[in-house]
Amino acid sequence: MPDSKINSMLMKLPDETGKGDVMAATSVLQQRANEIRNNSINWQSYLQSQMIGDDDYRFITEFLSSDGGKRDSLLQDQRTQCAKTFLSLLEHISKDQTVQYILTIMDDMLQEDMNRVEIIREYAKKKRENVWSPFLNLLNRPDSFIQNMTSRIIAKLACWSRDPMEGSDLTFYLTWLKDQLQTPGNEYVQTTARCLQMMLRDEKYRLVFAGMEGVSVLANILSGRINFQIQYQLSFCLWVMTFSPQLVEQMNKHKIIPILGDILNDSVKDKVTRIILAVFRNMIEKPEDAAMVKENCVAMVQAKVLKQLSILQQHKFDDEDIMADIEFLTEKLQASIQDLSSFDEYSTEIKSGRLEWSPVHKSERFWRENVARLTEKNYELLKMLVHLLETSRDTLVLAVASYDIGEFVRHYPRGKSIIEQLGGKQMVMQLLAHEDPNVRYEALLAVQKLMVHNWFVKIKKAIILKSIEKPFKLSR
Repeated sequence: MPDSKINSMLMKLPDETGKGDVMAATSVLQQRANEIRNNSINWQSYLQSQMIGDDDYRFITEFLSSDGGKRDSLLQDQRTQCAKTFLSLLEHISKDQTVQYILTIMDDMLQEDMNRVEIIREYAKKKRENVWSPFLNLLNRPDSFIQNMTSRIIAKLACWSRDPMEGSDLTFYLTWLKDQLQTPGNEYVQTTARCLQMMLRDEKYRLVFAGMEGVSVLANILSGRINFQIQYQLSFCLWVMTFSPQLVEQMNKHKIIPILGDILNDSVKDKVTRIILAVFRNMIEKPEDAAMVKENCVAMVQAKVLKQLSILQQHKFDDEDIMADIEFLTEKLQASIQDLSSFDEYSTEIKSGRLEWSPVHKSERFWRENVARLTEKNYELLKMLVHLLETSRDTLVLAVASYDIGEFVRHYPRGKSIIEQLGGKQMVMQLLAHEDPNVRYEALLAVQKLMVHNWFVKIKKAIILKSIEKPFKLSR
C-alpha cells in the first residue's frame, strides 16, 4: 500500500470520544470535564471589570446559548470573532476555574466538527501570529486539568489542520507528552497516551518522536506494571509506528517483541490481544529487509508467541481481524522454524537479552561449528554478552552469559585476549561475589576456563619451542 494511502487510513481512525467508547466516559479528564461543563461563569462581571470587551462578551454568551444548527450558523457567520474571543479569553483571564471552562467548551467545539480547527488557524495566519504559542504556554500552568485539556486541543489542531505542527513547537509538544508519560502517578496518563495516539498517526510526527528516543520510552513503560488500557494505547502507538518500516529496526533495538510477547501471554482483554497481533503482523509484513523479517520471526518464536497463538486459535473471537492475524502469524512463524539454524536461534536469544538454558548453550557441536561467528560484526554478540553481565539483574541471564563467555574462551584460539579487551573478564570476576549460588558457580567455571586457557597457551608455546630446539641439538 502506498505511503499516502497508509497515512490517509491512519488519520481516519476514530477518536476516543466516538460512540460506545468506554475510555472517553471513564478517563479522569472526561469525568472532570463533565463537572466543569455544569459550572456557571459570570461573564457579566468580566465585562464590567473590563477584562473582556463587548464583542467578546456578546459572542461567548450567544455561543453558549446556541446549539446544533444555530451554533453552526453562528460559527460560519462569525469565524474571525470566534477565534478572537477564545484566544482573548485565554490571554486575559487567569482564574483556573474559568480557564478550565473555556478550554472544555473549546475542545467540545472542535470535537463536534474537526473542520473547525481552521477557524483558529485562519485567524492566526491573518494576524501573522504563531497559532501554537497561546496553547503551548498553557502547558506550563500548574493546574493539571488545564495542561491536559490544552494538550487535547493542540493534538486536534496538529492532526486536523491543513498546516502541520513543525520545528521547535513540535519538539516542545512531543517532549511534553513524553515527559508526562513518564511522570509517576500521573492521573491524566490516559489523556497523554490518547494525544500521542493521535499524533503518531502522522508519519512526520512519528519520525520526530522516534528521533527523540520515543520508542525507548514506550518500551520502558510497557515493560512495567501498567493497566490494560495503557497497554492498549501504547501498543497502538507502536502499531502506527510500524507503518514506517525504518522504525521497526528501532523497535528491535529496544526489545519490543519480547515485551509485547509477555503482555500477549498474560492478556485477558481482546482489544489488547488484537493490537499486539497487529503490531507483530506489521513487523513481518512491512520491512523490506528479508534478514530483519527473519530476525523478527525468530524473536517472536523465542518470546513464545507461537505457543500463545495455538491457545488463541481455540478461542471464539467475533473480530475477523484477530483470526486473520492469528492465521498469518502462525503460518509465518512455523515457516521460520523450518529454516532456523542453531546460530540464528542463539543470535536472536542474545539480542533479546532474555537468556535461558536452551539446548544450543551446552551443545559441544554448536560451539565447535559457530564459535568464530561470535566475532563477526566487530564482536557484536560478545559485546552484548558482556553488556548483559554488566547490566542485567536476572540471575538466570547472568548464569547463562557467564557460561557462554567461558565456552567462547575454551573454543576460540584468541578467546581470552578478546574477552579481556571487551571487559568480560572483569565482569565475570565480579560475579564471583554474587549473592546467587548459581551465578557464582557459572562465574567460577568461566574464570577457570580463562585460567586453563592461559596455561594451555603457555604449554603449547613450550611444546613448539622444544620441537624447534631438538633438531638443532642433533645437528651438533
